Amino acid sequence: MMTGELVKEFRNRFQKVPEHIFFCPGRVNLIGEHIDYNGGQVMPCAISRGTFLAVSKNLDKKFRFHCLNFSEVAELHLQESYSRTGKQWFNYPLGIINQLLADGHNLSGLDMLFYGNLPVGAGLSSSASIEVLTAFAFNELFRLNISGKQMALLSKKVENEFIGVNCGIMDQFAVAMGQKNKAILLNCDSLEYEYIPFNTGNHVLAVINTNKPRTLVDSKYNERFAECGAALKALKKELVINSLCELSIAEYELAKHLINDPVLEKRALHVVSENARVKDAAIALQTGDPGVFGKLMYASHQSLKELYEVTGKELDTIVDFCKTFQGCIGARMTGAGFGGCAIAMVQQNMFDDFSEKLFQHYQHTIGYAPDIFAVTAEDGVAELKA
Repeated sequence: MMTGELVKEFRNRFQKVPEHIFFCPGRVNLIGEHIDYNGGQVMPCAISRGTFLAVSKNLDKKFRFHCLNFSEVAELHLQESYSRTGKQWFNYPLGIINQLLADGHNLSGLDMLFYGNLPVGAGLSSSASIEVLTAFAFNELFRLNISGKQMALLSKKVENEFIGVNCGIMDQFAVAMGQKNKAILLNCDSLEYEYIPFNTGNHVLAVINTNKPRTLVDSKYNERFAECGAALKALKKELVINSLCELSIAEYELAKHLINDPVLEKRALHVVSENARVKDAAIALQTGDPGVFGKLMYASHQSLKELYEVTGKELDTIVDFCKTFQGCIGARMTGAGFGGCAIAMVQQNMFDDFSEKLFQHYQHTIGYAPDIFAVTAEDGVAELKA
């Protein structure tokens, strides 16, 4: 969508021109899956799809929420606090407003029109995109002097306490702090981070949405979280560690007898080996070696499939195809798993051929079509020129 269309629609709905247009990207995690809650580092990047917001102040102390993707609209008077109502999309911006008011900021009425071109529920952080976008817009309009890192933390708090989803900080941090052609190497516990060059050269980063309805994610996520906790507890009988990711693969191999449970041993081995892969991936990108990075992507997926068991037929079908396609140097699931999206590094001049053949193969194997599109690593949340 061009901003001109958004301006036109805003004028139709509110009988005036928006004062500002803001954009917040979504994100993909390039490598480092299911280790953020085990003391490891993740490597997300902000992407070229996300959420737009056209906005103007009003004088009648009302917050008006409209969205081109959803039919529900809301008009709420300015009050001291709000609570979540049902599962409507506008709970995400409303939660941000509620938190800003709780933090003592003075706000006034706004007319807001959102539009997103991220697939909802596909694991590309559409919710974090809306949250950080709203926080950024209020920060700019009311001069709240909130930093990007603070916006990420505020948005995570809203997701956890207002929306009721027990997520970590990665999504909000990536979309608030992204930089063009860079990945972020982030420790989700300490919030220490550094930017890693993500120059894909003659390759493009493809996102493949399985379009699988995701029903297992929360229950299996909590199950894996508990399994990792149990493995850590067993290792602590003899080791002085606070998290699984403190162990090297060699140290883990020497100590795994303490766990004495084949399932928990697999879970812990994924965590320890994935953490090592993230470190190797950072070196591969810093030294400009996409081939090594691609091999680490494949190894990551294999570990998530065999040791962590969170992939499923849809994601495996995509990655197995990628291994047979000459112009693809790496692929893996991204996000929590059991559906959602995979990512792949594909030779630029072969992307159309890749998309066409993968589309046909997936549809034939799974019974319905995937969505396939290319993205680039982009800057985080920002104001756009109308």
